Amino acid sequence: MFADVIVDIQHEKLDKIFQYRIPEEMEGRLEPGMEVLVPFGKGNRLLKGYVTGISETCGYDLSRVKDIADIPEKGMEIETRLISLAAWMKEHYGGTMIQALKTVLPVRQKENARVKKRLRLLLDEETGKRQLHYYLEKNQKARARLMAALLDDHLLEYELVTKKLNITMPVIRALEEQGVLALETEQVFRTPVRQTPREEGHITYTEEQRRIIDRFRADYENGRRETYLIHGVTGSGKTEVYMEMIRTVVEAGRQAIVLIPEIALTYQTVMRFYRRFGDRVSIMNSRLSAGERYDQMMRARAGEVDVMIGPRSALFTPFPDLGLVVIDEEHEPTYKSEQTPRYHARETAIQRARAEGASVVLGSATPSMEAMYRARRGDYVLFEMKNRSRMQEMAQVYTVDMREELRNGNRSIISGKLRDLMDDRLRKKEQMMLFLNRRGYAGFLSCRECGHVIKCPHCSVSLSVHRDGKMRCHYCGYEQPKATVCPECGSRYIGEFRAGTQQIEDIVKELFPRAEVLRMDMDTTRQKDSHEKILSAFANEEADILVGTQMIVKGHDFPNVTLVGVLAADMSLYTGDYRSGERTFQLLTQAVGRAGRGEKPGEAVIQTYDPSHYAVETAAAQDYEAFYAEEIRYRELMGYPPAEHLLAVLVSGEEEALLEKGCGYLKAYIARVTGTAAGRAQTATGARTEVIGPASPGIDKIKDVYHRVIYIKAPDYGFLVKVKDRVEQYIRINPGFDRMRIQFDFDPM
Repeated sequence: MFADVIVDIQHEKLDKIFQYRIPEEMEGRLEPGMEVLVPFGKGNRLLKGYVTGISETCGYDLSRVKDIADIPEKGMEIETRLISLAAWMKEHYGGTMIQALKTVLPVRQKENARVKKRLRLLLDEETGKRQLHYYLEKNQKARARLMAALLDDHLLEYELVTKKLNITMPVIRALEEQGVLALETEQVFRTPVRQTPREEGHITYTEEQRRIIDRFRADYENGRRETYLIHGVTGSGKTEVYMEMIRTVVEAGRQAIVLIPEIALTYQTVMRFYRRFGDRVSIMNSRLSAGERYDQMMRARAGEVDVMIGPRSALFTPFPDLGLVVIDEEHEPTYKSEQTPRYHARETAIQRARAEGASVVLGSATPSMEAMYRARRGDYVLFEMKNRSRMQEMAQVYTVDMREELRNGNRSIISGKLRDLMDDRLRKKEQMMLFLNRRGYAGFLSCRECGHVIKCPHCSVSLSVHRDGKMRCHYCGYEQPKATVCPECGSRYIGEFRAGTQQIEDIVKELFPRAEVLRMDMDTTRQKDSHEKILSAFANEEADILVGTQMIVKGHDFPNVTLVGVLAADMSLYTGDYRSGERTFQLLTQAVGRAGRGEKPGEAVIQTYDPSHYAVETAAAQDYEAFYAEEIRYRELMGYPPAEHLLAVLVSGEEEALLEKGCGYLKAYIARVTGTAAGRAQTATGARTEVIGPASPGIDKIKDVYHRVIYIKAPDYGFLVKVKDRVEQYIRINPGFDRMRIQFDFDPM
């Protein structure tokens, strides 16, 4: 038997796997993820390595293959657990072991470590004074200056000595050689958060909060490690519940990871954790330098941190004893990786927790269909929080039919109702937020007269408009010429919706010249702290109106905001994606939830061309149950996740003809493997399987690289994993695929 071994993971040598022979006495004891000692290089020096796979065949000349030297008896190391997780990710999501390892392990960047240097006096007071006298006698002024400073203070900062006392390194070295002082160095880890004192205030919990906290604590103390889903309305106090759960785990001597979507990782959020847990908290985000990120990982490993807060990548924090993973706003699409392996943080967190004896908590006001489906099936423990923590009423919601506005002669993007309410708020000195739903910007054709949207007859998603004057489906490739009149009512008011945040800002300034307006979108938040500056200015009531894209509706709490306007609610309804109804419901519910979080009641206006669509109706009513019931019926009918599973095989290459040919071969092979030569078939278990495509995945050419996608639908996830394995083998043995890039995406977002 042979083992694939990765050697010395700390030195960016993650791009090569070596094979070693497994001695007979180790057979059966070794498994992927375990640490081993192996002879390496010409001198056969023993290095630490990690087993990434075991096989019966060897890809090298057998006379050159060395034996594994030893398995250290240290039990499970942090890296061992993370490597096992990487092996699971490779199996579950495709890609190579190297790609999985680079995702999971903190790689030391070639960046200078920060070190703190100090000079320590080694002589006693009497001997020191004699030495000072000697330097003065010999007119060695620099040495005397340093000696006098060390007698005043036995421990001196290196910076102080070199900069304030103007002492050079040769002088320090001379005194070191004479045994007068010791130069001490200590590695200093960069910490990205400004220190704040911990607050020990008393918190009163609502009955709903208390019930969840007590159940979690009882489960934890009794050794039950569950996955919990907290479905709590906006403003119900989910963060307070998370903090109490974390406290339970930290008091037991274990650590916690809190995942937050990057967009919602605000100063406001982090400070709430800091005030509770003090400097035992650290954060990760994309604005940190590579060195800072690495330092946070090392602080966690060294036990200097109890709680790590960050986006998806924080899930791989190398804590020695992980006790809890919290995933806030678990419905967010950013929890799905867009690089190979295309893992989902929710499933990966559950897998890591299972291996390390930890609990997982998912939280959202609008849980993903997947999470709720599993909670209803009994896989997760479901908690519900139906009231806001300060018992404020939910916002009063008005739905405005923009077709009516058009008929009444209003061609502006701001309806009469919204304008009146904005006028009222400005008089009352209250704040408002205008949210432009730009997901799927200008991709579909809709009629402003009757609200009809042109859809694919085969896939029940909207057709996307392309520059060549054609409309295409991004699932099956169906196409038709771009319509110039509405096929439903014959109106010529059919076209793509065009509006950006900048245009909205200009319109608002024109309508309300005395109002202070702030804009928050990708353009205004390019600088490092720009998110924070805009949100702080708005929180300090320096502006009346905040205009923005979805980044303004995530988790922010502004007590003086009493009005939210949602412009073009249908934008995300027709993105040519089977999840579009779910995305729209989530965005609208989150947006409406920003209003009335303080003492004053809130109102919200949803502007739409399709007021009768179930996603709009249920969001206006803040009725998740009704939305879920309708959406799950659609998913079951069409065979989409979570009712069934979907595997996207993404193929790209620079030669279009070769790509088309390769996709043809791939589809034929997949059809053979799945037994779906006729397009749709029953597998041996009686389950329905379908192969669709190859089709264009939205944009079919980027930077001279062509893209195609083949979809496979099946009820069983394990069956799709087997299909992925077979396709990977097929690609390996057919050399023509070398000129293409093939990736796998399970249940794509």
